[in-house]
Amino acid sequence: MATLLLATGCRADPEPPATEAPRGSSAQSLTVAGVERTYRLYVPPALADDTPVALVVMMHGGFGTGQQAEDAYGWNAKADAAGFVVAYPDGVNRAWSVGGGCCGHPGRQGTNDVTVIEAIVDAIMAALPVDPARVYATGMSNGAMMSYRLACDSTRFAAVAPVAGTLMADCPAPKPVSLLHIHGLADDNVPFDGRPGTGFAKVDGPPVATSIDLWRAPCAAPTETTAGPVTTAKSACPGKREVTLTTIAGAGHQWPGGESKPVLEKAMGIDPPSTALDATAVIWDFFADHPG
Repeated sequence: MATLLLATGCRADPEPPATEAPRGSSAQSLTVAGVERTYRLYVPPALADDTPVALVVMMHGGFGTGQQAEDAYGWNAKADAAGFVVAYPDGVNRAWSVGGGCCGHPGRQGTNDVTVIEAIVDAIMAALPVDPARVYATGMSNGAMMSYRLACDSTRFAAVAPVAGTLMADCPAPKPVSLLHIHGLADDNVPFDGRPGTGFAKVDGPPVATSIDLWRAPCAAPTETTAGPVTTAKSACPGKREVTLTTIAGAGHQWPGGESKPVLEKAMGIDPPSTALDATAVIWDFFADHPG
């Protein structure tokens, strides 16, 4: 396993990295607060050595892994085409601590996954010319909840894009980031209207609209458009921010446009991906349009 940088505290060590980041996909690790954490890193082979690049942090859902997220959601191909790097962190026991006791072991233990994600960002920035104004976070399900947690508790991200998740704990001071939320209206694991979910975690979070409204509060009223089953409501916000909600009628708990993997879908309790939207392409376009 290649190691970009070891950290012993809550932040990544500011010393130069032990190795340069390899091109292509690689397994990485660092230590945060005495605990080894792992992630995968994708660096496009054609990426120039000295050109500032964007970084996307893609967080897997419950029961997933960084490797699973890398394989299923098409981010490496998008990184090759657009010239950015992608990190795929691993949650402890395949889950993220997002507040309110959710989810799994890290949720029960109160693991500080915000600090972990920030340390991973620091490590990558020490090894690659990442533009600090173009650091973004997205995630599926429990990873989407982690995206919301980062938008609440971190100042490192210019924009976040939760997919099939919701905000699971209080956020008294939302950070001024751009936010794109994508959700299937037939999602029973994390129901759009805030009903208790039927999945393994029995998610009981607020309605998605309630989460969105925290970031939309200072923004203009949304402008809504519909194309087939996809409805998009965009709000322009101060500081050139944008808050957008995209819903897909008939879509369940899944990453729209992802690769269908029936065995993994059954194991993770998610639905086959909708073909009505390419979430990865839509999210990248949103990120590219909203630097910090």
